[in-house]
Amino acid sequence: MNALTFSPALGWPVGGAIAAVMAVLAVLEVALYVRRRGSSDETVTACIRRTVIALLVGVMALTPSVVTPTTSRAVNATDVVIAVDVTGSMAVADARYGSDEPVSRMDAAKQAVHGLTAMYPDASFAAVRFGASGTLDVPLTPDSIAIGNWADTLAVEATSVSSGSNLDAPLDELLLTLRDIREQHPDDALLLYMITDGEQTSNRTRRTFSTLRRYLDDAFVIGVGSVEGGNIPVVADGVGDSPDGEWVIDPATGQPGVSVMDTGNLEELADEMSGTALLMDATRTIDSGASEEASHRWRVTETAKERTRLTPLVWPLAMVLVPLLVWELGAWLALSRRLI
Repeated sequence: MNALTFSPALGWPVGGAIAAVMAVLAVLEVALYVRRRGSSDETVTACIRRTVIALLVGVMALTPSVVTPTTSRAVNATDVVIAVDVTGSMAVADARYGSDEPVSRMDAAKQAVHGLTAMYPDASFAAVRFGASGTLDVPLTPDSIAIGNWADTLAVEATSVSSGSNLDAPLDELLLTLRDIREQHPDDALLLYMITDGEQTSNRTRRTFSTLRRYLDDAFVIGVGSVEGGNIPVVADGVGDSPDGEWVIDPATGQPGVSVMDTGNLEELADEMSGTALLMDATRTIDSGASEEASHRWRVTETAKERTRLTPLVWPLAMVLVPLLVWELGAWLALSRRLI
């Protein structure tokens, strides 16, 4: 059922202030007419007209609108697939993201995901995380809030289940996801953002990502971490460092293992997908990775979540206000000529 509400186009502070001023002027107009009724040539009609003008302007400032529930939504024809590395090395606190303050690679990845939803506010998103394997956590959706919530809950996989970094872990899931999106929306711009430190510690030969090119319009490999690297903390149950602050031990040296961002792997991944490698640091954030392939077209989708749409109803008030203003102007001109 439709309902009437106020949604000031200028915002509540400005719209509310204008409405309050107009209400005060309407009250003053009536009060002055009553007070000067015997000594002024203002007529009752003129008083009513001016009062109505002030009240109409005040109501228009509050922008009366009809609230209509709907399950349809117009979205930009851009689909963004985000893949985030959650292997143990992502817990290393050597990353920079737009500032000199060091953060963990996972925290930098989370900030990048939030940056992507801000860069493509009307697009659709799908979210994949990969560690020992790749998992599609969020199927394609226009709900950017769901992607933000997903990013906030990302955690590095527990050290006990980690089997080393293998960069092609998300390949099979990405291939299926990208193919399904392309089949469902063949005319959309399909973008991939893969966020990782580029480290490959598995002895298994990495498979090429070139098989994804047929589905993609653009791809970005986002590097988080540093070439200096840092010690890898022991992570318990994927929720953070161990209480004792222990480090993962390198069996070859018996010393705490050091993880570094592998820029070579990042460049190779981007090249295989005909994309671009971007390294996040103190001066560079995801904002520098906006794709020129993003679509400028729109499509309407149906969602299970009911939304509300506001339709302003200012024009009926304007149709009443304009004749009153013309009348007021004519009355003022006639009075001016008499006074001359």
